[in-house]
Amino acid sequence: MDSLSGPPSNLRFISRVRDLYPHVHVVMVGMDPKEGPFLSAVRAGVSGYLLNEASAPEVIAAIRAISQGAAVCPPQLCLALFKSVAGSGRFVPDIQKMDRRLTRRQQELMPMIARGLTNKEIASHLNLSEQTVKNHIHRLLRRVGATDRLEVAEIAGTQEFAN
Repeated sequence: MDSLSGPPSNLRFISRVRDLYPHVHVVMVGMDPKEGPFLSAVRAGVSGYLLNEASAPEVIAAIRAISQGAAVCPPQLCLALFKSVAGSGRFVPDIQKMDRRLTRRQQELMPMIARGLTNKEIASHLNLSEQTVKNHIHRLLRRVGATDRLEVAEIAGTQEFAN
């Protein structure tokens, strides 16, 4: 995937793909070495980020590395990633982002997501279809202002949500 076709829509697409198919890995080819777009892509769930001047062998090497469980980024952006993680401390959710309180079902999902259960496992526990669980989680992410399941887990660890 390349970042030329509109980063905001790409990031939404990447997040959606990662929610639906957690085993899929995304390599994004960026336009330039700017920290902001790179960090946004990482938050969206990319496993690799290459600059647009990457050669074909570099792209192939990145795909191979990612398929073996590694992550890939340009050295000049690696420091930005370390600074971002080091400076973030513990995630504190922005309660203002939540437009309403959580539903009963969303309250049930929070600890299950925090425990790292898969959609399939959650569906089994709640006697729901996997697609229904995906829909609930998608709405939950929007409601709490999270971009991924990890942020939901962090929120679950820092907040009590009541109806």
